[in-house]
Amino acid sequence: MRRAVIVADEAGTHALAAVVAGLARRRDVIALDGALGAGKTAFARGFIAARGVEGEVPSPTFTLVQLYGTPQVIIYHFDLYRLERAEDAFELGIEDAFADGISLIEWPDRLGPYLPRERLSITLEPGTGEAERRVALEGFGSWSQRLAGAALDV
Repeated sequence: MRRAVIVADEAGTHALAAVVAGLARRRDVIALDGALGAGKTAFARGFIAARGVEGEVPSPTFTLVQLYGTPQVIIYHFDLYRLERAEDAFELGIEDAFADGISLIEWPDRLGPYLPRERLSITLEPGTGEAERRVALEGFGSWSQRLAGAALDV
C-alpha cells in the first residue's frame, strides 16, 4: 500500500508523524528516507513527542542512536548516515530494537539486507514551497492495512 501526502511546513510534518505514531506498535520499523535537510529528523521528533516523550529530541547524527522510554515501549531513533558497514548496526543494538521496540531509522539504505521487509517506508522530498514537503508512505506487511485505513490528511 502506497500513499502520498503534502505537508505545508514543519508543523505539518509533526502532525503527520503524530498520525503514524498512533498507528505504530511494538516491533515496528519505520524507515525514514530523503536527502539531507528533507525533514527526517523533524518527522522523528514529531513521532517521539506524539508518543509522550517530553523535552529535547536531539538528532542522533553523532551518537547514531538515541533511546526514548515510554510506558508502553522504547523508541529507538537511529541515524545511520555515518554507518560504514551494515553489520556495524548490530553494535548499536538494532537487534534489540527490532525485537522489542519501535525503530525510527534515518538513512535506512545503510542497513542493506538487514532492513526488515515488514516496515513502513517514508520518503520525504522538498515540495514547491519553501517549507513544503512531499511525503510518500509505503507499507509492507501489516503496515499495508494500517496505512490503507489511516486518515493522513493533516
